[in-house]
Amino acid sequence: MLATEKRTYPDEALLREKVPALCRNFYQLGWVSGTGGGISVRRDDIVYMAPSGVQKEKITGEDLFILSRQGEILVRPANEALKLTECAPLFSAAYELRDAGAVIHSHSSNVVLATFLAEAVDEGLSELRFTRLEMMKGIQGHGYFDTYVLPVIDNTARECDLTDSLRRAIERYPQSPAVAVRDHGIYVWGRNEDHAKTQAECIDYLCEIAWKRKSIGA
Repeated sequence: MLATEKRTYPDEALLREKVPALCRNFYQLGWVSGTGGGISVRRDDIVYMAPSGVQKEKITGEDLFILSRQGEILVRPANEALKLTECAPLFSAAYELRDAGAVIHSHSSNVVLATFLAEAVDEGLSELRFTRLEMMKGIQGHGYFDTYVLPVIDNTARECDLTDSLRRAIERYPQSPAVAVRDHGIYVWGRNEDHAKTQAECIDYLCEIAWKRKSIGA
């Protein structure tokens, strides 16, 4: 390869359009307001990641970081002010332990409100349990009469400090495509970005029903 020749990566042109579009969608849902939240997408051993500390609805394709699956930065944005998200090691945990194709980090208020209802099962770990709700059928491996268990870990002052507890929850709850963070939000993954999006939407719906049901005393 010539020194002046730019290397291309799997689906690069597509994902430089699709990741910003998804960020705008999540902003409209109220999941990534105030520069919070984010998304990471994997193609083979290449990972595309939205930057940290920026308004997600304003991200462009040129703002993405491209990394190896091991976390090495291969391509930085031309804007040197952009930083790699502190979510990077948490995204990597889902890639390593679940072979995920995409991971979404949402600050959904529905999830945060539902985490207040979670029941403690261990130090720093709680559970939310759902059953007999139609949208459960949208969560991989679950049906209407099943029980879906969403693990909830305690929040920390810095995002990266959640990594160990998130990894433990992923390993302990192999049937869940997500781990919620009390007072914070949720990490959701899927086999690709579209699948991760549907998993996130279904879980968000379940969490909304949970806290609204509690609020009316049902």
